[in-house]
Amino acid sequence: MTGPGPTSPGSVAVAPGRIDFRRINSAAVRNGEAVARAFLPDGRREGREWVSRNPRRADRRPGSFKVNLDSGKGADFATGDRFSDFVGMVAFVEAISQREAALRLAEALGTTPYE
Repeated sequence: MTGPGPTSPGSVAVAPGRIDFRRINSAAVRNGEAVARAFLPDGRREGREWVSRNPRRADRRPGSFKVNLDSGKGADFATGDRFSDFVGMVAFVEAISQREAALRLAEALGTTPYE
């Protein structure tokens, strides 16, 4: 990194822009299987879905927790937990905020998270 950092004397910290959730989800949709594999590594592909155990509960075997690889929509059909895209999937799986999930997903995909 060049130039003064945010803690250098005389520097001005510049706040990053707003998170571009649409861009991040679009990148994730283009790489759906890789995203699912990265965040749900014990799963497997079944047609257009990724089937895995729910990492948030004592799920003994895959089956009720599914993610659509074309959209990122998914659910645990045993508990009723749902998410509408890949950012939501990461937030659910990692038990973090949507913002933090977007940042982690953008980093994993190598895309800028900001507008």
